[in-house]
Amino acid sequence: MRATIKDVALASGVSIKTVSRVLNKQPKVSDSARKSVQQAIEKLNFRPSAAARSLVGHRTFQIALACDNPSPFYVHEMQAGIHERCRQDGVRMIAQPYDHRAEGLIEEIASLIDTTGIDGLILTPPISDRQDILDLLARREVSYVQVTPSGTVETSAVFIDNQAAAKVMTRHLLALGHQRIGFVMGHPSYAGSVARHAGYVAALVESGRTPDPKLVREGGYDFASGAAAAEALLALADAPTAIFASNDEMAAGVLSVAHRRGMAVPGALSVAGFGDDALASFVWPPLTTIRQPTRQMGFQAADLLLAPAQDKASREVPFELIRRESTGGAPRR
Repeated sequence: MRATIKDVALASGVSIKTVSRVLNKQPKVSDSARKSVQQAIEKLNFRPSAAARSLVGHRTFQIALACDNPSPFYVHEMQAGIHERCRQDGVRMIAQPYDHRAEGLIEEIASLIDTTGIDGLILTPPISDRQDILDLLARREVSYVQVTPSGTVETSAVFIDNQAAAKVMTRHLLALGHQRIGFVMGHPSYAGSVARHAGYVAALVESGRTPDPKLVREGGYDFASGAAAAEALLALADAPTAIFASNDEMAAGVLSVAHRRGMAVPGALSVAGFGDDALASFVWPPLTTIRQPTRQMGFQAADLLLAPAQDKASREVPFELIRRESTGGAPRR
C-alpha cells in the first residue's frame, strides 16, 4: 500500500502540517524536525501526489519557460537546465515557444497563466525585456525570473556579462595580430546583441583603433543571416581578416562562406563565435567561442524561481573563452 502523508507524520513524530512545510520547502521548521521527516520519507518511499501538494500549499507545482530564440541549441540547453532543477523538487516544466513580435503575445501569456495556474515563469530574451509582460505578471502576482535582461534588474534574474565576454573575444583576436575584425551582430531587439556589440567596440577603442561601421553587419542568430553577413563583409575592398559572430550558428554561416570561397580557416580568415553550443565542436574547424553556460543558466533560473522569497537575489554566471582551431595569427597582406 502506498504511504500517505499521515504515515510520514506518524513515523517522524511531527504533525501533518510540519510534513507539508518540509515537502513545500517552507521556513519555520526546525533542523531536527526537517531531518526526521526526510528520513521517514526515504524509509517509507513516500511520493507525494501533485494534487495533494497543491491543496496544502496552494501551488500547482508547475513552472513555465517562455522562449523566443531561433537557435535550437540554445533552447535545448535552456530547457535541459530548467528540467534538471525542476526534477529535484518534483515540479513540472512547461516549455512554451512564442513570437515576441506577435500582436496577441500578451493574451497568449495570460491564457497560459489562466489554464495552467503556473507557480512561476522563466523569461528569455527578448521576451524578458517586454515591460507589458512584466506588468501583466505583476498584476497576476505570478513570480518570474528574467534571463539576461537589459537595463537595471528590479526582480530576480540570471545573466552573464555579455559586454565583458565580447570584449575578451575581441582582445583575443587583436592579440593574434588582426587589424580589421568584422562583427556579426544579433538582432538589436535582444539585449545581449547590443551588449556584445558594445564589448567589441570597447576592445577596439581600448587598443587605440577607431571602429569601422562598415565592418559590422546585423544578423538574426541563425545560419543564413551569418552567411549573408559574411558575404557582405568579405566583399569589401579591405575585407576583415577575422570575423566575430554573436552566436555559434551565425559563425557556422561565416565558415560556410569561407569554405565556398576557398579561404583557409584560420590561414586566410579567423572565425569566432559565442555560446559554445554543441555546433561549435561539430563544424570544421571547431570554433573558438565564448562559453555561455546556457544549461547552467536554465538551472539557476529555475532554482531562483523555486527558492524562498528571501533568496531571490539575481545571479551572474561566469563565461569562458574557449580557444579552438578556427582562429589563428593574422595573414600577411
